[in-house]
Amino acid sequence: MFNPLSIPFGCVMLYNVVKLKEGVSEEDVQLALGEMCNVVKNTYGNDKGGFIGGQVYKFSGFVSDEGSIASKKQTDDHITIVTYWQSFEQHEKSHADKAFKEKFEVLAQYASETYEIGYEMLWQGDAE
Repeated sequence: MFNPLSIPFGCVMLYNVVKLKEGVSEEDVQLALGEMCNVVKNTYGNDKGGFIGGQVYKFSGFVSDEGSIASKKQTDDHITIVTYWQSFEQHEKSHADKAFKEKFEVLAQYASETYEIGYEMLWQGDAE
């Protein structure tokens, strides 16, 4: 559950932002988020559906002065779900499945907005 990830070169990464409704905290969504992530890993993992691994983050309020250009705006309270897949098509197929949709709908009740954007890997490397 809390093991490090090994991300193969050539996979795709999906970045999902879940902006929480006013008054909703990360603690409020823990159960819904955990159940959704469990369905993804157990139902669509590896050869069953292309899921490689994922991570969940909560926005902590800090913005890097050193890594940002002309963007000091604070964002709404949100959590970010980062997932890695063998292909974008496998991601879309899993998210169209009834098992996933049921769990995502529960999480979405706590959200004012969600969006998910995809990336193709161009580079990766370890510290030397």
